[in-house]
Amino acid sequence: MSTDTAYRGTAADFVRRPRHATALLRGGIVYLLLVAGALLTVAPLVLSALTSIKTPEQFASGSPLALPNPVTGQNFDTVLHQGLGRAVLVTALMTAFITGGQLITSILAAYAFARTEFPGRDVLFWIYLGTMMVPSMVTLIPLYLMFAKLGWLNTFWALILPFVFASPYAIFLLRQYFRSIPSELLGAARLDGANTLDILVHVVVPMSRPILATLTLITVVTQWNNFMWPLVASSGRTWQVLTVSTATLQTEYNAQWTLVMAATTLAIVPLVLLFIVFQRQVLRSIAWTGLK
Repeated sequence: MSTDTAYRGTAADFVRRPRHATALLRGGIVYLLLVAGALLTVAPLVLSALTSIKTPEQFASGSPLALPNPVTGQNFDTVLHQGLGRAVLVTALMTAFITGGQLITSILAAYAFARTEFPGRDVLFWIYLGTMMVPSMVTLIPLYLMFAKLGWLNTFWALILPFVFASPYAIFLLRQYFRSIPSELLGAARLDGANTLDILVHVVVPMSRPILATLTLITVVTQWNNFMWPLVASSGRTWQVLTVSTATLQTEYNAQWTLVMAATTLAIVPLVLLFIVFQRQVLRSIAWTGLK
C-alpha cells in the first residue's frame, strides 16, 4: 500500500469518526427524551394505582411514591358498592353497542365512498367530512331538546343513539385504507362471481383487520371516556356511566384520595388491557397507512 493511499484511508477514518460520534450523541438524546416523555405519561397511572391499594392512614403518613404495606383492596370494594360497579357495566354495554354500530356503518359508508361510483360522491364526502369542524358543544342543546321531546332522556337509547352511526373520522380513515387495496384483486373477485357484499365481507374486511383494530381502539377509548353527553342525558345512578360516576365520587369523597384513585384506576385498567391486546394491529396499521 502506498503512502498516499494510507494517508487517504486515515483521513477518511478521521472524518468518519466524528460523524459517527455525533450520530450516536443525537440518538442518545432522542432516546433520553423519549424515556422522559414515557415516564411523564406513565407516572400518573402508577401513582393512581399505588394510591388505590393503600389505606388512608398509609397515604396520609407516607410518601405518595412509597410502596403500600400492607396492600389493601378495601378502596375498590367501597367504590364498587357506591355505584361504580353498575357504572362500569353500563359503560361497557354502551361502548360495545356504539363500537359495533360504528364499525358496521363506517365500513359500509367508507366502501361506498372509496369503491363505488355515484353522482356527487366526492362532493358529498367532503361535505360530510367538513362536519368534523363543528364543535360537539354546538349540537349538545339540539340533541338534548330532541331526546326530551321523544321522552328518551335518562334511557340507554339516549346514551348510544347520537354516536352509534358512522362518524366522519371513521369513514375518512377507512376510505383511505380501502382505496389502497389493489383494484385487480377486487376485479378478480367479481370475475369469480362475487357481488359487492361478498367482496366487502370476504375480501375487503379481512384485508383491513389492522385498520379496523385501530378504529376499534379509538372508538372504545373515546366512548369509554365520554363525559359531557352522558352527564346531560342521564340523571341518577340507573344509567350513570363511569366518567360521571367517578366525578360524583370525587365530589362525595373529596378528601379521601385513596377512594378517588381506586375509581380512577378502575376506569383506566380496561383501556390499558385493550391496548395491550390490539397493539400489534395498531402498529401494523400505522406502518401501512402512515397514520399519525
